[in-house]
Amino acid sequence: MFCFFSGMEIAFISSNKLKIELDNNKGEIGAKILSYFSDKPAWFIATMLVGNNIALVIYTLYMAVLLDPYLMAAGLGSSSILLLQTIFSTIFILIFAEFLPKAIFRLNPNFILKLFSGILLVFYILLWPITALVVYLTRVILRFFGKEDGSDEKVSFKKTDLDQYLEELKNDLDEDEEMEHDVKIFHNALGFSEIIARDCMIPRNEIVALEINESIEELKSQFLDTGFSRILIFKDNIDNIIGYVHSTALFKSPENIKSALMPVGIIPEAMAANHILEDFIAKNRNLAIVVDEFGGTSGIVTMEDIIEEIFGEIDDEHDQELYTQKKLSTNEFVFSARLEIDMINEKYRLGLPKKKIMKPLEA
Repeated sequence: MFCFFSGMEIAFISSNKLKIELDNNKGEIGAKILSYFSDKPAWFIATMLVGNNIALVIYTLYMAVLLDPYLMAAGLGSSSILLLQTIFSTIFILIFAEFLPKAIFRLNPNFILKLFSGILLVFYILLWPITALVVYLTRVILRFFGKEDGSDEKVSFKKTDLDQYLEELKNDLDEDEEMEHDVKIFHNALGFSEIIARDCMIPRNEIVALEINESIEELKSQFLDTGFSRILIFKDNIDNIIGYVHSTALFKSPENIKSALMPVGIIPEAMAANHILEDFIAKNRNLAIVVDEFGGTSGIVTMEDIIEEIFGEIDDEHDQELYTQKKLSTNEFVFSARLEIDMINEKYRLGLPKKKIMKPLEA
C-alpha cells in the first residue's frame, strides 16, 4: 500500500493539470475526480501522506512478526535483531516504497491517476477525518508563523503545462499532417519569447551590401544578380550600415544611392524576437541591423525571419538557390548551415538533435 500512496503522490505532482481539465470538460468520470483533487492539492497530498504513514506502520509491525522467529533461531541478541530489522526494512522501503513506485508512476502520471481515480476517491473518503485534522494543524502552524498555506487557491495553469500537452498531442498526431502542422505552429508561438535576434538573424557573411558612393548602375546590377528587394548601404565598411534601398525606388530614377536611401533600425543580439516584432509593427519597418556588444554588425533580421520562427520555413525561390540541400547517398547529405534543423528532420527523417526552439544547423 505504501507503494501506491508514494507513487500516486509523485504522479499527482508530475501530472499535467491542463490535460486533467481538458479531459474533465469531455465528461470523463476519472478526470472529474482528478479535477476535484487539483482544486484541493493540499488535501490530496495530505491524504497520500497519511495513507503512506499508516501503511508504513502496518508494514513495520508485520515485518517484526515475520523476521523475529528466524533471527531468534539464529541465536542473535535483541540489539542485533533490532539492527538487522532496521537495515532490512530501510532497504526494502527505499526500493519498493520510494524509488520504484516513483520512477514507474512518473512515466505516464495522467494515465495512472485516471486509472486509479476511483481507488483514490475511496481512500480520500476513508482517511478524510485524519486528513482534515492534518490540514487544520498545518494551517494553524503556518498562521502562527505568519504564513498562508494556499490550500484553497484555485489551480492555475503554467506555460510548462501547455508545452507538455502540446508535446504529447504532437506525438499522437504522426499521421495527421495538417493537425500536426497546427500544433507545431502553436508550439513555436509558445516558445517565441525565448528566441533572440542572434537565433534568427542572417549572419554578417551573407549580407549583400553596397558602399554609398557606388553608382546607380551597380545598384541595379546587385538587384538583378541577387533577386533581393532590398540592398543594404554602408559607409566606409560593413560595420557602418546607414540604410537600405528598396528596388521600387529605382522607378523614380534617383540620381544617386543617397537620394533613394531608407533608414534602418539597429537592435542588439540579445533582443527578444517578440520585442523585435513589436518594434517592426510600431515603426512600420521590416528590417533591422543586429549589432554585437562592440557595436559591430553581426547580421540582419527581417520580418520574414521573425514570422518563420512561428510558422516555419517560408518557401522562397531565392532561399532555394542560396541554401544547399542534397542527398548524395543513403547516409550522406550536403546541407547549408542556414537550414532549419526541424525542416531537415521533417524532410529527410534524420532525427538530428535539437533544442525546444528551432535553430539553424550552424547553431
